[in-house]
Amino acid sequence: MNISVISGSAAQQDTPLLVLGAFDGEPIPAPAADLLEQGDFSGKPKQLLLLYPRGAVSARRLLLVGLGKRAQLTGERLREAAAVVAQRAAELKVERVTFELPASDALPAAVAAQALAEGALMGSYRFQQYKSGLTADDTYQVAELQILAADEAAAQEGARVGAAVARGVALARDLGNTPGNDLPPAKLVEAARAVAERFGMQATIFGPEELRAQGFGGVIGVGQGSANPPHVAIVEYGTKAEGVPTVCLVGKGITFDTGGISIKPAEGMEAMKMDMGGAAAVIGTLHVLGELQLPIHVVGLIGSAENMPSSTAYKPGDILKTLSGKTIEVINTDAEGRIVLADVLYYAQRYQPDAIIDLATLTGAIMVALGAHAIGMMTNDDGLAQRLARAGDEAGERAWQLPLWDPYKEMVKSDIADVKNSTGRYGGAITAAAFLSNFVGECSWAHLDIAGTAWTDARPKSYTPKGATGVGVRLLTQALRTWTER
Repeated sequence: MNISVISGSAAQQDTPLLVLGAFDGEPIPAPAADLLEQGDFSGKPKQLLLLYPRGAVSARRLLLVGLGKRAQLTGERLREAAAVVAQRAAELKVERVTFELPASDALPAAVAAQALAEGALMGSYRFQQYKSGLTADDTYQVAELQILAADEAAAQEGARVGAAVARGVALARDLGNTPGNDLPPAKLVEAARAVAERFGMQATIFGPEELRAQGFGGVIGVGQGSANPPHVAIVEYGTKAEGVPTVCLVGKGITFDTGGISIKPAEGMEAMKMDMGGAAAVIGTLHVLGELQLPIHVVGLIGSAENMPSSTAYKPGDILKTLSGKTIEVINTDAEGRIVLADVLYYAQRYQPDAIIDLATLTGAIMVALGAHAIGMMTNDDGLAQRLARAGDEAGERAWQLPLWDPYKEMVKSDIADVKNSTGRYGGAITAAAFLSNFVGECSWAHLDIAGTAWTDARPKSYTPKGATGVGVRLLTQALRTWTER
């Protein structure tokens, strides 16, 4: 879908579908008001009403979309509205949609246009690569979204950002939806390399030989049970310079997780192809950075392995020596992501970053704690936590901070090694973060557990289809865009 910004009168737009936002408790906007009877439309959020003006205006169809109360209008509400509009437009098989940007003192034109672009594109996403016999109806996509705005310049910039963000989300969703047989570790890191090559970034790939030679004992240990060897990818956007922040983004890239010797139940295991959701978010964010060319230095690091049971797999009771020199007692081979992250987090320190942010589908415990509506956040820097929470609120990907007190760190100490990779059920999301804290040194660091938000079997939001959600791309992009502004 191509997105453009135009100005002018809504009534004079010669378009297959003119979309007007209506607020709850306010008069229906012209020119739709003359086509309705009182009570026909309330303006409740995401409510739709299709009208045929029959020459009363230049547009062939009018679509009203409810926006709720004007005082409660947010970017998130506009994203949801744009998504349901894009989906209805596809059902109608229109080639072009003209959406009048709603006026709001609380929502600047750039923010509103960004939200419309994100919502329309994310709401139009489909993963159909493995379906045969598709018809033209099955694959139909609206070709163009026109945003009708009074402040054309501001709206253009917002739409540019929103489209770039949505493309990054789509890339992350594609990776998360791809089955494990088509996305082993080597292919996942190649996806990172492809983004680097497209935008002129520097990419380094470590295969199993380099990982062994350098001492990535955690990554090697987790991946040694699979015929598909582990890999690590490092992609560098921009360069380190005085006055330019350096942020390391670390993604867990377990391309399929059986649980290893501590094997998972069969039911639902097919969804474990998405256990690389953190890596997907990092790759998607790098794609957005390449499009937007933000003035910041970002290093994306991905540790990728396949966790399989076999005669060569690591076992409960094993002790692994990590890149840092610290040792890990393996209690449960299904707590593998934190072992991979231990190596990659330690490696990230060599960039002397202003902050390290890791994203991982790490624990079922975070799903119990927060469900599917929030990212779990644990950190050693409350200032960083506030930055990320604010970015998540603005981007529509909320993060909720959980404590990381010393008693939790005591829980991960091992009797026979430096740390152990599991402490049992209680406080599982926090103790996983406490484990990771051993490998970040003195760096400002935040851990984002996206296990509850990276995959959905329902449609929690109108712009989120079933399957991989691409969560993390919007939050990270917003945080990086505002890094030097606050």
